Amino acid sequence: MLDILIIGGGPIGLACGLAAQKAGLSFIIVEKGCLVNSLYNYPSTMTFFSTSEKLEIGGVPFVTVHNKPTRNDALEYYRRVALSNNLPLNLFEEVTNVTKENSHYTITTSKTSYQAKRVILSTGFYDIAVHLDIPGEDLPKVKHYYQDPHYYTLQKVVVVGSSNSAIDVALETYRKGAEVTLVVRGSEISSRVKYWVRPDIINRIKEGSIKAYFNSNLEAIREHEVDIKTLEGIITIPNDYVMAMTGYKPNFNFLKKLGIVLSEDKFIPQYNPETMETNLAGLYLAGVVCGGLDTHLWFIENSRIHANMIINDIVAKG
Repeated sequence: MLDILIIGGGPIGLACGLAAQKAGLSFIIVEKGCLVNSLYNYPSTMTFFSTSEKLEIGGVPFVTVHNKPTRNDALEYYRRVALSNNLPLNLFEEVTNVTKENSHYTITTSKTSYQAKRVILSTGFYDIAVHLDIPGEDLPKVKHYYQDPHYYTLQKVVVVGSSNSAIDVALETYRKGAEVTLVVRGSEISSRVKYWVRPDIINRIKEGSIKAYFNSNLEAIREHEVDIKTLEGIITIPNDYVMAMTGYKPNFNFLKKLGIVLSEDKFIPQYNPETMETNLAGLYLAGVVCGGLDTHLWFIENSRIHANMIINDIVAKG
């Protein structure tokens, strides 16, 4: 019988493991993908908004040459933290169900089952893309995830969105020789865009290097063209790829299946903000999964504290 089973091997799941280890509790971290799977799937060229010290976990220094760490810096850091501390990690193992049985939980996975007194759910929100729900979105040329700009050289690329991921895709593919069209639902580039990137995209639009349609929506996607609904009407343009950078969301169906209560508007899960315990005794939430549809609420830097909050509560309850 484990003291804790941690679902999710991202930065916050690792932080929970480090805190549990320090408290002398028995635990396992179960992750359905690779170590820090969401970070691995970030664009290869990504630079964090945060400085390295704000991404540190478990009191382990995150040393980088540059002020803003890159994706590769983060992968190296979290891997070294996990391995040097010998955290018990079961990777490529998906949790399929969690059931309460008297004083403990039974956790069923794609490989086996476990019993634990408590469960920490730290699954993030990067696994499920928010879809456009328009004709043609299921075509192979439509991508909700982005790795590297080289692939799109000399291609006609439509980028949907105006936040960091969309703007990074637009600028990077443009600089690798793509013909980029940006489709933005609002009237301007999002204020959340990194402060050193926002002037760049605004200037590229002004000079005409990147075509932008504001107050517009992608209406339909076909094999070689797309329809864009603008204030002036429908515009059809040639197209090779659509990068739908429309955001991601937690696995709400899984949360509901476990019995966690969600709010009706933004599907924010119910939990005690002082202990992170949900409406299910002994089941805790940690990290960005706590924000529901408001995925801009929690980040690595402000949810690291969840680890100590949870472990302190578990230790206090015995």
